[in-house]
Order: sequence, then structure tokens, then C-alpha cells
Amino acid sequence: MESSRASEKKKLKRKEILEEKKAADHLLKVASAQIDHLTSFPSFCYFNKNGLCLRLESGRGDKLSNCTKQQIQKLLKANMMGPYGSEWAVEEKVKRREMVAPEARYIFVYWNANEMMDNAFTPLLGFLHFRFTLEEEIPVLYLYELQLDSSVQGKGLGKFLMQLVELIAQENRMGAVVLTVQKSNSLAMKFYISKLRYVVSSISPSRVDLLVGVEKNYEILCKTFDHEAKAILEVYSVQYRTARRVGFMAAFSDLKFED
Repeated sequence: MESSRASEKKKLKRKEILEEKKAADHLLKVASAQIDHLTSFPSFCYFNKNGLCLRLESGRGDKLSNCTKQQIQKLLKANMMGPYGSEWAVEEKVKRREMVAPEARYIFVYWNANEMMDNAFTPLLGFLHFRFTLEEEIPVLYLYELQLDSSVQGKGLGKFLMQLVELIAQENRMGAVVLTVQKSNSLAMKFYISKLRYVVSSISPSRVDLLVGVEKNYEILCKTFDHEAKAILEVYSVQYRTARRVGFMAAFSDLKFED
């Protein structure tokens, strides 16, 4: 009788886990299928403040023109070669691969064409690169890049773009915005933590294992939008996450898989 109850409990737990995963996968699929995330936020299609007259456009990694790829690489090098130091040569290759991934989504920033005398070439002044993915089984918007040309920095554009990112995440029912910051990039750290109220996530190396965290040159930050995401991505310890995984494995421990 006791064995029967335990078996039934496992079956219910398996069903619950599978339903949660199915729902999360559906959210990611729907979010990634949207062609233009700006259409839901018309007030964010332009930025006209502090002497800047800019327009925003959406894009995706597998649809980038060669010109856009070159401008992305140029902006990345200008902003990130310093923080990465000797690791930049390797990291640049990684970022080139990430740049053109089909799941990569972009928001590009240009001068407003109406304000320009010569429209033959419109320089890229900044961009967001983000993706919809899972972290600890929580659907999140993971921000891979926020890069701005030096000519448009310090004028409120970065905060404006982050507000847009958070709105896109919430509209698509993501539990959080997650991003990675180099520890040496003190300005970025201050921007996200002090100005935007992001916190070091429980999945960041420094919180998973203090000794490992010291060796790593980055932190993972997050801003959560619901209780479950907050509990898992902000509060929970590594011991809890381990127990959570053990519980997951236990629920499926009596299943037999065929080759």
C-alpha cells in the first residue's frame, strides 16, 4: 500500500514537472516567433532627448546584412576590448558566433533619417542583443549585449533601452531579465546595480561557490518579475538548487528508457 502511494506521488510529480516544462517551452516559442518586438511599444521607436534624435529598429541574428555585422563588431571591439583585456581575442570569436545565431534578437539604434542630410549611410549608434531562454527552468529574457557608441552615452539612452527590454520581457511573460557583466567594467556594474536595481543572481559564480566566484571575471545579474523567479534566481542557495534537482531526478527515477 505504501509503495503504491509512493508510486502515485511520483507520477503526479512527473506530470506536474512535464506540464511546467511544456508551458515554459511554449512561452519561449511564442516570444521568439515575434517578428518585431517594437510594434507593441510605439513610444519606444524613437528617442528624442538631450540633443539626440534617434530611431530604433528590430532585427534577428540570421538576417543581418554584412554592413550591420561589421558595425556590430566595430562597436563591440570599441567598448569591450578594454574590459576583457588579454581575453578579448578569444571572446571576440565567441561574440561573432553569437551575433548570427538564429535565436538572437536585436534592437538597433540609428540617427533618425529625417534629421540627416545624407541618408546614403546610416551609422549604427547602439544595439541590444537578447534571447528568450531558460535559466533554472525559469523562462527569461537573457540580455547578451547592450552597446552604445561613445557619442550617445551619458544621455539617458541606456536606461531607455533597458526599460524597453524589461517591457518586452514582461509582455512575453518572462520571469526575469538576466545579463552578464565583466567585474572590471565598473561603470556597467554601477549602471545596472545602482541605477536600475539589478541584483547579483543566485546563479552567478560568486554566489554558487565563493572560491569559484573569485576566479571568474564576471557576475550574472537579474531583475525578476514574479515570486517564483525571485525565489529561484535571487534568493535560493546552491544547496536548495541541488535539492531541487535531486527531487526532479527522484520523480523520474523509476522510468526505463530504451535505446
